[in-house]
Amino acid sequence: MAGGQDSDKGRHLYGPRPLGALVPAIARPAFRRRSPAGAQIMADWPAIVGPALAQAAQPRRLAGGTLTLGCAGPQALELQHLAAALIERINTHLGRVAVQRLRFVQERPAPPPPTRPQAPQVAVPAIAGLPEGGLREALERLGRAVLTQTPRE
Repeated sequence: MAGGQDSDKGRHLYGPRPLGALVPAIARPAFRRRSPAGAQIMADWPAIVGPALAQAAQPRRLAGGTLTLGCAGPQALELQHLAAALIERINTHLGRVAVQRLRFVQERPAPPPPTRPQAPQVAVPAIAGLPEGGLREALERLGRAVLTQTPRE
């Protein structure tokens, strides 16, 4: 019996391991680079500060209770005056005190995202006799996509 117990212990050492045993080794390096609170701030930034401030400043890093924000020079002064309110808003969103100070770094403002030109509306004559509904709309979108494709050479 003693041999059976030893073999069970040896089997566990080299056999399948629970997934939960691997998570800390995988997550630790990722959390050193970016804390979970920092990742949440970056993901939820427009919801935390609103669209106007989200365009003016972008979170760059959270380390040691200091949140680094990238913004244009003139906006940094305005954001310094709002620092206490911003910190309170961020910590309220996170549900704990993660940010104690704000640090501003000057960056060029991000260019506006490029706008795609609208594709011309193409009539799809093959669906003229179909009744209104989801099938007609789906076939119309498909027909427009096919008719507006550029031929490959």
